Amino acid sequence: MPPGTPILRSAYQPLAYTVATVDLDFHLDPKATQVTSRLQCVRNEDAPAGPIVLFGDTLELVSLTIDGAAPADGQLRHTDSGLEIDVSADSVALEIVTRIDPSANLTLSGLYQSRGGFFTQCEAEGFRRITYFPDRPDVMARFTVRLEADAATCPVLLSNGNLLETGALPNGRHFARWEDPFLKPSYLFALVAADLKALERKVDTMSGREVLLQVWVEARDLDRVSHAMDSLVHSLRWDEEVFGLELDLDRFMIVAVSDFNMGAMENKGLNIFNTKYVLANPDTGTDLDFENVESVVAHEYFHNWTGNRVTCRDWFQLTLKEGLTVFRDQQFTADMMARASDSPAAAASARAVTRIANVRGLRAGQFPEDAGPMAHPIRPDSYQEINNFYTATVYQKGAEVIRMLLTLLGREGFRNGMDLYFSYHDGQAVTCDDFVGCMAEANGVDLDLFMRWYSQAGTPHLKAEGAWDAAAGSYTLTLSQHTPPTAGQPDKLPLHIPVAVGLIGPDGADLPLVLAGEAGPGDTTRVLELKEASRSWTFTGLSAEPVPSLLRGFSAPVILDIAESDERLAFRMAFDADPFNRWDAGQRYMERVILALAADAAAGRPLEVPQAFGHAFRALLIDDSLDAAFVAEALALPSEAYLLDRLQPADPAPLRAALIHLTRALGLAMKADFLSRYLDLEVDGEYRYHPLDAGKRALRNQCLRYLTAAGSATAIDLATKQFEHAGNMTERYGALAALVQSDAPARVGALEAFHQRYMGDALVLDKWFQLQAGAWRWSDAAPDTLAQVQALMANPAFSLSNPNKVYALLGGYFKANPAEFHRADGAGYAFWAEQVIALDRNNPQVASRMARALEGWRKFTPEIQARIRPALEKVAATEGISPDVAEIVGKALS
Repeated sequence: MPPGTPILRSAYQPLAYTVATVDLDFHLDPKATQVTSRLQCVRNEDAPAGPIVLFGDTLELVSLTIDGAAPADGQLRHTDSGLEIDVSADSVALEIVTRIDPSANLTLSGLYQSRGGFFTQCEAEGFRRITYFPDRPDVMARFTVRLEADAATCPVLLSNGNLLETGALPNGRHFARWEDPFLKPSYLFALVAADLKALERKVDTMSGREVLLQVWVEARDLDRVSHAMDSLVHSLRWDEEVFGLELDLDRFMIVAVSDFNMGAMENKGLNIFNTKYVLANPDTGTDLDFENVESVVAHEYFHNWTGNRVTCRDWFQLTLKEGLTVFRDQQFTADMMARASDSPAAAASARAVTRIANVRGLRAGQFPEDAGPMAHPIRPDSYQEINNFYTATVYQKGAEVIRMLLTLLGREGFRNGMDLYFSYHDGQAVTCDDFVGCMAEANGVDLDLFMRWYSQAGTPHLKAEGAWDAAAGSYTLTLSQHTPPTAGQPDKLPLHIPVAVGLIGPDGADLPLVLAGEAGPGDTTRVLELKEASRSWTFTGLSAEPVPSLLRGFSAPVILDIAESDERLAFRMAFDADPFNRWDAGQRYMERVILALAADAAAGRPLEVPQAFGHAFRALLIDDSLDAAFVAEALALPSEAYLLDRLQPADPAPLRAALIHLTRALGLAMKADFLSRYLDLEVDGEYRYHPLDAGKRALRNQCLRYLTAAGSATAIDLATKQFEHAGNMTERYGALAALVQSDAPARVGALEAFHQRYMGDALVLDKWFQLQAGAWRWSDAAPDTLAQVQALMANPAFSLSNPNKVYALLGGYFKANPAEFHRADGAGYAFWAEQVIALDRNNPQVASRMARALEGWRKFTPEIQARIRPALEKVAATEGISPDVAEIVGKALS
C-alpha cells in the first residue's frame, strides 16, 4: 500500500492464516542481532482463503523455511509491507531468521539500545521491525522466548511471562528462557537485556497465590523506586477490590528506561516505562511527579485485563483499551486520594480535585483537538499512520465516554457490565461494540444511540435555558445540543448526553428535585438524559426561583452555554454544593474577565479588573474551611490553550497581556491575604507524599506565584529563601517557578544554582529546560525566549535523540508558550519547521508530536495564519518526510 493511503475501518478483514505459537531466539549484539522466529501458522476458518501475510520493516532476511524446506519458486513474494507465502495446508511451520542493528535504531520502535542495554517498544507496529510476523492485534499467540547476550554488559535478561531457565554460555555470554502462558498479540511482546537492579516485593493475591513484584532500574536509581513499588501494590489491591481482577502471572515486572517515546507500555507482565514515571524521591520529584508515577503505574497494571487479556481487534478500536483504562486509573487516583483523607468532607474534596485535574487536561488538550483538522471520533474511521492516533481524543475523551456509562448505569450496573465483558471475551481481540453490548445486556438497556459517541467527532455544545413560573412554583429547564462540523463530518446527529442537575435555593442550599407528575421529594442531584436535539423538564414544588447547577461532576464532555450574570457565578462560587461546579463557576468567571481584558488589550484600551471579580476571588483565597488543594485549583487561571480556543479569532499576544495584567493585579490587590495564607500553610516535619500536605504545598506555591508576579521585594525575598532552604523538590521547584515567572533579577542566579545542583540528573534537568521554554516575558527587558531555547539546545544535557528532552524544551516552547512561539516576526515558525524536519530524520513519532503544535493554525488571525503557512508548506515539501509528519501537516494544510 503506497505511503499516505488511508486505512479504512470498514475494510477490516481477518487474515487467512493466524499464528498458534511463537518461539523466538535472540542472539543479542549491538550492531548485528540475529532473531530466529519459529511460527506455527494455522488456517483461519473465519477468513477467506489467501496466503500467509507477514509484515516486516527495515529487516535483513537471512533465511526462511516452510515446514523445514526452502520456498518453491514463486511461493514467497516480497511486498511493500513485508512477505506473502502461498500455502495450501491447514497448519504450516515457518522458521524465519532476520538480522537487525539495534544501535542504529533511533526511532525507538522495535528493538533498540539505550545506555548499553537492549529494549523493545512494539505498540503499535514495532514488532515488524524485529521479525517478519502478522503484526496485527487480532493475531493472538502463545510466546516462548530465548535471550542470549553478553553477561558483563547485560546481566539481566527479561521477557514476558514466567522464567523457565537461565544458564552460562561460552565466551562470557549467558541465556534466559521465558514462557508467556497467555495468548497475546505481538504488540505486547517485550524484552529487556541490560545492567539493572531490582527492588522486589512478594505479595499474596486475593486467591492466596504468592507473586513476585519487581521494579528494575539502574543501580544508581534504586533509592527512587519505592513509591513506584507502593503504587504497584496499591493498584493490584484496588483492581481486586473494585473489579475482582487478580494478577494472573507468577511475577510482574516494571523496567525503567531513559530513551522511550511514550510514558509507559503495558507489555504482558513486563511493563517498560519511561524513567519519568518510575523515579521519584523528595529531593528530585515534586508532589505532581509522585501523583503521576502512581497514576501511570496503575494505568499500565490495569491494562493487564483491559487491553491484554481482552485486546483490540484492530487499531481503530484503540479507545477500547485506552479510554477504558484511563477511566480506571482516574477512578483509582480518586479513591487513593480519598482514602488518605482524614474526614468525609476532605475525601469529597480530594475526589473533586482529582476530577478537576482530569477536566483541566481535557479542556486544554482534547477540546482544541476536536476543533482542529485532526478532529476524529474516539473510534476513527480511517488513518494514515496509527502512531498519530494515540491522541487526547482516544484517551481522555474515551475515558469520559466510559464515565458517562457509569453515570447512566450506576456503579453496580457498570460492574455487572464489566463482569459480563470478561466472561464473554477473555483471551479475545474484540471491538468497542462488544464492550458497549455487554454493558447494555448486563443492564437490560438500549445503548444504540449512545454508540454515536464512538463515531462522531467534535465537542458538543449544550445550551441551557431556564424559565421560572412564580405562580406555579415551577422551574422549566430546556436543554438543546449542537455539535459543530468537523473535517469529513459536516452533519451531526443528536447524542445521548447525561446531564447531572441540581437547583440551588436563595439561601445557598440544594433543593429537592421533583419533576412534574412525580410524587414526593426527590434527590438534590439527578441525571437528565438528553437524547434529542432539544428537550424540556419542569421541576415543581419550589418556593423561589432557583439557580441551576448543571453538569455536576462534569457528567459529559461538552461545552456548556448558559447565560449567567457575574452575580450568579459569584453565588455559585460561594454556595454550589457540587465541588466541581463550584470550581467551574470560578473558571467561567475568570474566563469571562480574561477574554474581556484580552479584547481591551487588542484594541489598545486600558486594562481594568472588575471589582466584583476581585471580591469573589478573595473570598475563595481566605476561606480556610476549604481544602487547600481545592483552593489551589480554584485560584489557578484557565489554561492558555483552552482560552485561545475561546477567542475568535485567536491572538496569543493580547491574551498573554491579559493574563499578565490579571496575575499582577490580583497579586497587588491581595498582597496581605496571599502573604497570610502563604505563612499559615508551611508544612512541618520531613517530607511525605500525602494529599493533605501536597494540597498545602500547592496552595502555598500558588500564593507565592501571585506575590512574585506583583513584583514586591518582600515576595522576591520569600521566593529566594524558599528556594535556598527548601527541604524537597516541590518547594524548591515552586520557588524557582515563581522567580522565573517574574521580572526578578534573582531568577538568573536561581536557575544557575538549580542547574549546578542537578546537572547529573537527566529527569530533574527536564524540569529546568521546560520551565525556561515556557517562561512568560513580563517586560520588554526580559530575555528573548526563542534565543534562550536555541542556546539551551547547546547544553550538554540536551539531545534531540532523547524524547524527554525534546518534549521538555521544544514542546515547552511550541505547545506551552503560545505568546512567545507565535511571535510577530515569524521566527518561532521557522524554528519549528527546522526542528520538525531534523527530528523526523530519526524519530518520526516524536517529530509528529512536535508537528501538531501548528495543526490548529486556522483558528488564528489572518495575519498570524499568513506567517504560519510558509512553515507548514516547507515541512510538507521536504523530501523524504515521514508518513507520520506528512499526515499531520497535510491535514493542517488541506
